Amino acid sequence: MFIETYDLDVFTPPCEPGAERYSAIARLTVDITAVLPYLNATLRGAIYHQAANALTWKKSGHNIAFHAFEIATSNVVDRDAAIKELDGLVQLVNRTWERRQELTPSYQKRQRPAPMAVYQLLPKTNCKLCGEETCYIFALKLSVSQRQLADCPPLLEPEYIDKRRRLEEIVINMPAIG
Repeated sequence: MFIETYDLDVFTPPCEPGAERYSAIARLTVDITAVLPYLNATLRGAIYHQAANALTWKKSGHNIAFHAFEIATSNVVDRDAAIKELDGLVQLVNRTWERRQELTPSYQKRQRPAPMAVYQLLPKTNCKLCGEETCYIFALKLSVSQRQLADCPPLLEPEYIDKRRRLEEIVINMPAIG
């Protein structure tokens, strides 16, 4: 096991007094820098910053950050959920490290596309066939990989083939959210 022990700090962020959401930090006793490229290769939506020894990820509306000696999460509904989430993240790091022989590490720095750039390539019909109220909301969700191109039926129409191809290039090269 890579991470065997850690100190846990669960708190309400000071910038949000009275907030009903929690943040938590696991302060690690080992440096997980070597695991970050493997997490980058396997976590949908990860954004790796090699120079900063950091990897960020969004999972179920929570912002998660992996650093050399800590793992942090924010926007968690309660204290118990924060503890459970951090325990799961520590287990994720351990499982990823155990599987490193079968994984190819990725040092690529990926960025999510700007929602407006995605929106500009959508049909802009606001047809709601994707289940969203507007094409812009769809673009927001597509840019963070909460939706897929296939969720937009108009993109399958011949008149949008060029836009679809450009969107496919963006989606293939962007990190997706797990």
